[in-house]
Amino acid sequence: MRSRSSRIFEPAMSKARRAVVAALAASLPFGAFAHHGWSEYDSTTLLTLTGTIEEAGYEHPHGYIKLKTPAKTWIAVLAPPSRMENRGLPKDALKVGVTATVEGYANRNKAEEMRAERISVGGKTTELR
Repeated sequence: MRSRSSRIFEPAMSKARRAVVAALAASLPFGAFAHHGWSEYDSTTLLTLTGTIEEAGYEHPHGYIKLKTPAKTWIAVLAPPSRMENRGLPKDALKVGVTATVEGYANRNKAEEMRAERISVGGKTTELR
């Protein structure tokens, strides 16, 4: 049998616990999608760009390369490092000076940026999405 004091505080604890759980649950969708704005990329036109890697970042939330093509230099947003590693694209494959081909979609608002769907480096193609 529960003591009288535990019965008095139980409803208050339940309300507090529910409030905390509700707040955490409500914040999850926003946190999960906070860095994703894939709608800002034009998925109606697939670009295929070949060039030289000028800079590379293998970091969270997404890796990137700066790819110098004959027309201009692009920033290609890649997958998260863990996905690239799991799919066979290690950090050392994205070396400055290496030739790469990237397929993806241009950003509608940033003329120099694209979202990469796949990348080919050293004769190997890696699916990023």
